[in-house]
Amino acid sequence: MSNKTIQDIYAEIQEVYQRFPQPWVIGYSGGKDSTTVLQLVWYALAQLPESKRQKHVYVIASDTKVETPLIVGHINSTLSLINDQARQQGMPFSATKVEPVLNDTFWVNLIGRGYPAPTTRFRWCTERLKIRPSTRFIQEKVTAFGEVILILGIRKAESSTRMQLMNSYQIGEHVLRRNGSTPGAYVYAPIADMSTDEVWSYLQQVKSPWGGDNRKLVALYRNASAGECPLMIDESAPSCGSSRFGCWVCTVAERDYAMEAMIDNGEEWLEPLLELRDFLAMTSDPDRKLEYRDIRGRDGRVVFKKDGTAAARTFKLEVSKDILRKLLTIDKSVREKGIKLIDETELAEIRRIWRIERQDWGDSVAQIYLDIFGIKPQWIDDDDEYFGENEKELLVSICKEHSVPYEIVAKLIEVERSSFGMARRANVFREIRKILHEEWRSKIRSLTQSQLQI
Repeated sequence: MSNKTIQDIYAEIQEVYQRFPQPWVIGYSGGKDSTTVLQLVWYALAQLPESKRQKHVYVIASDTKVETPLIVGHINSTLSLINDQARQQGMPFSATKVEPVLNDTFWVNLIGRGYPAPTTRFRWCTERLKIRPSTRFIQEKVTAFGEVILILGIRKAESSTRMQLMNSYQIGEHVLRRNGSTPGAYVYAPIADMSTDEVWSYLQQVKSPWGGDNRKLVALYRNASAGECPLMIDESAPSCGSSRFGCWVCTVAERDYAMEAMIDNGEEWLEPLLELRDFLAMTSDPDRKLEYRDIRGRDGRVVFKKDGTAAARTFKLEVSKDILRKLLTIDKSVREKGIKLIDETELAEIRRIWRIERQDWGDSVAQIYLDIFGIKPQWIDDDDEYFGENEKELLVSICKEHSVPYEIVAKLIEVERSSFGMARRANVFREIRKILHEEWRSKIRSLTQSQLQI
């Protein structure tokens, strides 16, 4: 800790708080580092007279909606305690969760649009699930106040990469650092020079000021042997897989050691989640990709690699159905614990995407839900808006008779249906041209099967 005492850190926090007028935003992830930062700030400000702690401190926790269930419960209870105790103690804190918008959620993109499981080369999830929600909140505050100061639980001792990144954004000898991705935001890292042992020592010796139990946090780590996933405001940070508390569906890391450790330590109910995560990871195996993924992307085009073979792109619709079936089966089994792995708005959006973009006229989402839960989904109220199984059977037979791919005609019909009654047709013609320029040649479409046989 570079000869700094805890009281020295308190004094530094007080000096920064009083010197700069910008409001503070603390990134809280539920792990040891962000908990330490929040605790340090709380105790430091509590030592100031009430007249000098009028500047607001926003505490935000990023909920990707696919966080490890155990950490979700811990975060929710902590945010509630922070808000309650801030009111009772007259502290300038308010805590809230930030989430991805519906269009950006993991399941809407992976199951709905058929995005492949994230990998180191295609990490489409980080921007959508973590960066955008936090950035949106921060930018709202920048718009309202001109500038903000982000208080983050990042430490140089985490890795040499982290140290280099933190040093590169340092402003001279100042404690504030530039934020490389959000104009108008500065970063303050009170525990930058603390070691992991010092962090744990502080948490075990100093009680939580909002009434939380740091022993439970210690137990979480003991059971998971894990690090934590910090608030992410740019993509330079590493993935939160491997030994970190992060998304339970993370396939960027080879294995989810944290969840494996939790299961080994008695949380057997997490096994189905780990199995689904491992299945998703397996679909990116180079030797098996084409079993699960189509060679045509969402844009309808085929991309060829340097060796002349077609690249695997989005999940096949049947594979998406299988993933949804697996997910809802697990979701049903964990609901007795008060956990929901996917919500109704996501299911409704997946259904809409499948019916409009993936020609699922058979309404598979509703049928899969009915098969698993035994009841008709309550969120379905638009059955007259789309075509159904009867129309699909008729169209398939007509297309087969004329040797025309069913999908192209279904897409063209969908464009006309969705634009019915529009006065201007320019966008309609643009969509029609786009569909006609997709790859529909039977020779190309048969590549998947031929590559699988090689």
